[in-house]
Amino acid sequence: MASLKDLRNRIASVKATQKITKAMQMVAAAKLRRAQEAAEAARPYSERMGAVLANITQAIGGGGDAPALMTGTGRDDVHLLIVCTAERGLCGGFNSQIARLARDHIRRLLADGKQVKIICVGKKGYDILRREYASMILERVDLREVKTLGFANADAIARKVIHLFNEGGFDICTLFYSQFKSVISQVPTAQQIIPAAAGSTAPEATSGGNAVYEYEPEPGEILSDLIPRNIAVQIFRALLENAAGEMGAKMSAMDNATRNAGDMINKLSITYNRQRQAQITKELIEIISGAEAL
Repeated sequence: MASLKDLRNRIASVKATQKITKAMQMVAAAKLRRAQEAAEAARPYSERMGAVLANITQAIGGGGDAPALMTGTGRDDVHLLIVCTAERGLCGGFNSQIARLARDHIRRLLADGKQVKIICVGKKGYDILRREYASMILERVDLREVKTLGFANADAIARKVIHLFNEGGFDICTLFYSQFKSVISQVPTAQQIIPAAAGSTAPEATSGGNAVYEYEPEPGEILSDLIPRNIAVQIFRALLENAAGEMGAKMSAMDNATRNAGDMINKLSITYNRQRQAQITKELIEIISGAEAL
């Protein structure tokens, strides 16, 4: 049985931990609002970009003028996976859920005899995937020093991916991230970005009815500029969704940790008081017994 001193030290330690988790919860709550606003602001632009691509794709009809980033290589032998996770932990199962989705996808591809290459955006996803697939990881993108995510960060990743595609490094590229729904709900998502999947099923893509569009310059030239931008936009949206999801998951995890610390303090305090009372009672009995003996 632990001594009274050990119990006091443990109670003090848990109280110190509780202060830390409470502070981290408040910091995450403050960052969550800005991250959520940024993620929600990026969604309409991303959806509208898909609508424009759908209209141009319908106009071009998938002809020879379509760039390779939209039509693909005609093969699906080599797959590139961009796995976006957080740079830090203490956010529950946020990172492990994204990594699990990517890992399941990798296993299916390997079972079908495909070759897999991985680009990890974020330290946590890299740490999880390198245990089994270290030889498949081409690069790890480190964003720990980035205080505020900007489009330039996503554009740099998109340029690397497009350069790799132009060199024949892969046939299909899939983006993995967590879509932010609410503080307690983040949905791991896999999205194919190369060949670019035009959002022809989006409401915005069909809102024009039977309208006929004329493009200047030619649709093929527009797509050559628009599709690389769309890839960067989709990666930027994934990073923003991840940032919001990470803060939401961290806020929930730290709230649970704070509550658990409070419960532990209560249990330790009850144990301490009972043991202290028993020790006092024992000392009183010894005193009374000694007095009666005299």
